[in-house]
Amino acid sequence: MATTAVEATQETQKQQPLVLTPTAIAKVREIMATQNPLPAGLRIGVVGGGCSGFQYSMAFENQAGMMDKVFHFDDLKVFVDSTSLMYLQGCTVDYVETLEAAGFKFDNPHVKSTCGCGSSFHV
Repeated sequence: MATTAVEATQETQKQQPLVLTPTAIAKVREIMATQNPLPAGLRIGVVGGGCSGFQYSMAFENQAGMMDKVFHFDDLKVFVDSTSLMYLQGCTVDYVETLEAAGFKFDNPHVKSTCGCGSSFHV
């Protein structure tokens, strides 16, 4: 029974334009739990800036905006504005911890180049 639920969750996430790994979902939930008041969800977006033209943004939100698409990853709501969604199609968000650093990593198949520090990109 549990295998069927996991398969259904994985199938739902495959159909979505953006994927959050279980590790990323767990880390977002952990950080959200420390917020007061508890946010409704996570906003993921793409904003202009950085050395390569665009950079990713993540912030907690209390509600969806008028132009937002809302995606569900287990019980985590993720808000993405329609403009950012164009740049995030097929993107996988993971949380990575190494000896050198820890943070969210975006694996975006549409990125043509990134800056040296890896915090901005060009499509």
